[in-house]
Amino acid sequence: MKLEDIPRLSLGFLPTPIEKLERLSSELGISLSVKRDDFTGFGGGGNKVRKLEYLMADAVSQGVKVLITTGGHQSNHARMTAAAARKYGMKPILVLRGNRPELYQGNLLLDHLFGAEIDFLDPDAYFTEINPRMQHHADAAQARGEKAYIIPLGGASALGAMGYVNAVKELAEQYAASGLPTPDHIVAPVGSGGTLAGLHVGCAMYMPSTEVVGIAVTGSAVPFSERIAVMANAAAELLGYDRRWSAEEIRIENDYIGPGYSIPSEAGNAAIKLAGKSEGVLLDPVYTGKAFAGIIGCVENGSIKKDANVLFIHCGGSPALYPYADQLTSDLPPDTAS
Repeated sequence: MKLEDIPRLSLGFLPTPIEKLERLSSELGISLSVKRDDFTGFGGGGNKVRKLEYLMADAVSQGVKVLITTGGHQSNHARMTAAAARKYGMKPILVLRGNRPELYQGNLLLDHLFGAEIDFLDPDAYFTEINPRMQHHADAAQARGEKAYIIPLGGASALGAMGYVNAVKELAEQYAASGLPTPDHIVAPVGSGGTLAGLHVGCAMYMPSTEVVGIAVTGSAVPFSERIAVMANAAAELLGYDRRWSAEEIRIENDYIGPGYSIPSEAGNAAIKLAGKSEGVLLDPVYTGKAFAGIIGCVENGSIKKDANVLFIHCGGSPALYPYADQLTSDLPPDTAS
């Protein structure tokens, strides 16, 4: 099946621009650009819109009334899934990792404004209870006569990966139109793996000289390289494309997670401030800040060579900045008022 034959709804404001980061290029000694997928627009923007274009086409075709997914407190995916559900007349149910907060901020506030039903799961029980809990909500919907549809964590599936196969096709067209060479490396955060799986398939099809580099922002019980290889292979099979990947071919940098998922890291916070002060670009502590710290670290350790042409996929997430204001303003001088 060709990519254009797979049903897709138009949700994002596409194509998103490619922006050259001149000051950071000079500072890091590489040619650094950013694919502004924080500008996809719908539901507050971010990379998950591309996956939802395919996943929602499937849900709408089935007459779904209840859309169920999962993520962390500050999940961009959960926020955009809730918005997409409302756009197509569905009820969103979000099963989120974390206890009910006293104050809804960032993406949680937006989830509430989209009218999502939020089911909070204790963090320690999340990974054993998440699938049964989502199935419980699906069964309850079915018992009411409402068709339910479960979208996996991060939209990470072969169908969701089509969003980033299509994104690479879009990139290849942009580079061809500009007359500029395609990048040596595409770098993106890795939280659930669907974006990277799509990037691998897309680059093999449309930009074969470009290496895909994933910066892990969370740990994984099954190594990301294994999970992504399986997903990329399933996506390639869906497309009738004969390339297959082994785990050894999936490059994942695991040194930039920090204390854990959704817990800010020192390097990530420094990267957020550097991007803001150098280029006026907003990153976040959960995903893009850590991924950008990974680019800096890879340049410093030589695994991304000086003068390399690097494209950073900005996956969005600026709503997740605000709940971390205390950590991000810890460098302010103390109040000396008496």
